[in-house]
Amino acid sequence: MRLPLIAAGLLTLPLMACDPSTSTETTTTTDGTAAPAVQSAVRAPVGATGQAALTGADGAAAGTATFRQGPTGVLIRVEATGLTPGWHGLHLHAVGQCEGPKFSSAGAHVQHGTETVPHGLLNADGSDAGDLPNLYVGADGRGFAEVFTTTAGLAEGGPGQHLLDADGSAILIHAGPDDYASQPIGGSGDRVACGVIAAG
Repeated sequence: MRLPLIAAGLLTLPLMACDPSTSTETTTTTDGTAAPAVQSAVRAPVGATGQAALTGADGAAAGTATFRQGPTGVLIRVEATGLTPGWHGLHLHAVGQCEGPKFSSAGAHVQHGTETVPHGLLNADGSDAGDLPNLYVGADGRGFAEVFTTTAGLAEGGPGQHLLDADGSAILIHAGPDDYASQPIGGSGDRVACGVIAAG
């Protein structure tokens, strides 16, 4: 019965080696022999917070988004209002500006440094650092979600793209659902709500 467990363990080792958020540390024992390699993930200090006041394309208040830094990523809670019922694309954008009505000032999605990565949580070649799961809005126009991402963060030097960098970042809600694969934004349509992410 131990053989399947050993095989499963061997399969995870190559995957861990390919994960850029982990590093391998080797140490030497007191008798001069090399100790087994230890995998350690890049971790961020816990506790930083952020917030964004969402504004609709018509300029009206459209809810809030709050951000909490964890050791390996950021937890985002969205409470949206005044939206059409159904699923909506939810993304992190690279510039902290929300000039309506189209919010194009927020730029493209947050990316992995200088490397351009295709969009889509289900894209075999993706996903970019701004991709998040869809937000569902009920018949009353209110939507609630809690999502966690390891590709972005509030803590500088932690895992993921720094959301509070010099030009800031924004969170955007789109008119329709993200299909998680097609380019450039999963067919999610117009930007209907936007919030600039601020510390605190």
